[in-house]
Amino acid sequence: MVDVTEEKMDKPTFKSDTVLSDVHLHCPNKRHLMVRLNAVGQPVFLSYFKLLWNTEDLASEKHARGATTEREHQYRSGDEQCDKDRNNLKKERELNSEGLEALLDDDGDLEVVRRPRTASDLEAEGLLRDRVYPVILMKGEEDAFEDEEQECTCSDVVKIEHTMATPLEDVGKQVWRAAFLLADYILFKRDTFKCCLVLELGGGTGITSIIMGTVAKRVYCTDVGEDLLAMCEQNVALNKHLLKLGRGEVKVKELDWLKDEFCTDPEAPYSWSEEEIADLHDHCTVIMAADVFYDDDLTDALFRTLYRITHNLRKSCTIYLALEKRLNFTLRHMDVTCEAYSHFRNTLNDLENLQDRKMKYTVEPIKLDFCQFLVYERIEQLELWKITAEQLT
Repeated sequence: MVDVTEEKMDKPTFKSDTVLSDVHLHCPNKRHLMVRLNAVGQPVFLSYFKLLWNTEDLASEKHARGATTEREHQYRSGDEQCDKDRNNLKKERELNSEGLEALLDDDGDLEVVRRPRTASDLEAEGLLRDRVYPVILMKGEEDAFEDEEQECTCSDVVKIEHTMATPLEDVGKQVWRAAFLLADYILFKRDTFKCCLVLELGGGTGITSIIMGTVAKRVYCTDVGEDLLAMCEQNVALNKHLLKLGRGEVKVKELDWLKDEFCTDPEAPYSWSEEEIADLHDHCTVIMAADVFYDDDLTDALFRTLYRITHNLRKSCTIYLALEKRLNFTLRHMDVTCEAYSHFRNTLNDLENLQDRKMKYTVEPIKLDFCQFLVYERIEQLELWKITAEQLT
């Protein structure tokens, strides 16, 4: 947990009282710009996240029945590439363990044998970006980077405004790895989500909802805080080219897990209309949340919200929860623990064992062996869970 204090714009120093996401360290080699200061004075950056496959033909699928689309071919190619990468890695490990021996040079010194360089190594080198020199764009100067904007307004780039370091209460303004993990799964299983109505809880910057919006019919991206929701809405607008291709729609709405009702005050920004609430209850079949399990009280509130919403839906629903298991040293235990994750697992177990005459909840982990479509480090602490909320009556 670190904070960035910009004493000099190009030489940040770090303090220990706020939280820093490391996702921005794995972005493609694109210029990152501080585009403005938000309402509470935090620097807001614009990052480009490139999808690792071409989606230019998203809106032009062939209409002939049974015809193979270019997109389907790309997915099969992606699966084949995943298999090829896994086989190459296996062969490399076998070579390292069996075919390489310690060698001595003419002087009797140990000569270290380097492992063969893989395609992933070369790709990672290509993704290293130059040092960030943020620039604040003043009003009227937005066209200063017009060429770069035009370059990145394409169907395989997601543009996200976000912060890099915030107090704990503003972590939703950052981009987190679990959001990428869930986005990967959406792209990998796009047929599962095609034409669905989806609710995201704790949408943050909106990146997962935007990816879902390229597949689903409508997505309600929800969170709390006018400043955060305004950032999310801005990101939806920045990616309207993606949503247009997929013919999806993303609506940014307030949903406070600590309240039992939707905000319906017409004077409040991001409130719900009665028609939107009815639309959610009548048609929602997918609920998702990414990296929102870091506080026990909020975890309890989220599961209460899930319980309440699924009971009001007319259809059975599938819930996807992505998270990163974070280890912390605590003085109470004098050991490295993961209390937030432990509380999440206990609450998840309670939901599955809940005795309810109307709903049955089935929980299962999802293996993370699907292809990666976004550039981030898929570490072993990442997890993805699937909950089936089945209507019994």
